[in-house]
Amino acid sequence: MGATTETFYSVIRRQGITRRSFHKFCSLTATSLGLGPVAASRIANALETKPRTPVIWMHGLECTCCSESFIRSAHPLVKDVVLSMISLDYDDTIMAAAGHQAEEILEETRAKYKGQYILAVEGNPPLNEGGMFCIDGGKPFVEKLKVMAEDAMAIIAWGACASWGCVQAAKPNPTQATPIDKVITNKPIIKVPGCPPIAEVMTGVVTYITTFAKLPELDRQGRPKMFYSQRIHDKCYRRPHFDAGQFVEEWDDEAARKGYCLYKMGCKGPTTYNACSTVRWNSGVSFPIQSGHGCIGCSEDGFWDKGSFYDRLTKIKQFGIEHNADEVGMVAAGTVGVAVAAHAAVTAVKRLATTRDDAKDSAKQDH
Repeated sequence: MGATTETFYSVIRRQGITRRSFHKFCSLTATSLGLGPVAASRIANALETKPRTPVIWMHGLECTCCSESFIRSAHPLVKDVVLSMISLDYDDTIMAAAGHQAEEILEETRAKYKGQYILAVEGNPPLNEGGMFCIDGGKPFVEKLKVMAEDAMAIIAWGACASWGCVQAAKPNPTQATPIDKVITNKPIIKVPGCPPIAEVMTGVVTYITTFAKLPELDRQGRPKMFYSQRIHDKCYRRPHFDAGQFVEEWDDEAARKGYCLYKMGCKGPTTYNACSTVRWNSGVSFPIQSGHGCIGCSEDGFWDKGSFYDRLTKIKQFGIEHNADEVGMVAAGTVGVAVAAHAAVTAVKRLATTRDDAKDSAKQDH
């Protein structure tokens, strides 16, 4: 526990990391958060002077995909976050301690760092039958969640499960699985939705809180604006094909091979807010749309109850020339037709004018 009083910088220096590498790390972190060069200096100063932040990571009803995503972060590396930047004092999935020993660590952290620790929650509590569908350490998870939230500095809802309820809360929801903001109502909660969230988004949120000792700016749904302010559709590399009315009509057709827009195949990119098309996955290698599969909208509320992942959206927010997929195609084709006709008309006028000028010149020469 005493290790929490150390700074991030003192820990990595002890591990043999050079100051040059430290500043490179700060620059990469600032870039991943969408911040400018000045922010890199602020991050460096904070990590040199502030003690590491204790983190309690709890698990309710979930599949652990958020943890699986988190440990694959590349910017910053998860080993830098977990082992150096923060003090992950409790995570019953990956910690060595178990049983009574684990429970003692939980209570000790809560008592020693009251009002100073981050409570990260993966999964959600079921409320039916007194919460008996999720027992943690001999107690209903919902009870432990309320107790640990009371003294937390900040609360992070990891993934669609904690943020919205996800598949556990899908109809008919027999366990009454509930998003954590419906249970914890007296504390601000940072929602980091996705099934799972992007690794760099997760570590980016922790880095921001650790560095600036405050919550990132949130949208009206409680999501960090730095990662959830734009639709996947807005930055998708297939967007020009959407605007041109070029769509995949069947899996593996010629349009699919050419990388045309997947909107007609059920892609939910136009209604999904996330950083997939910019940050991407697996250290920035790819994301579902780049792999040839449409977005399923996993970071949006209730995505399990909105029909098949392959049902085409009938309406989207109109933006500029956008209407719907068929109209865009018709408009694009019509525009091309009008342009061709206009070009032909202009060419004809120019030819006529040229012919008249030639005739006048010939007449002058005859005189």
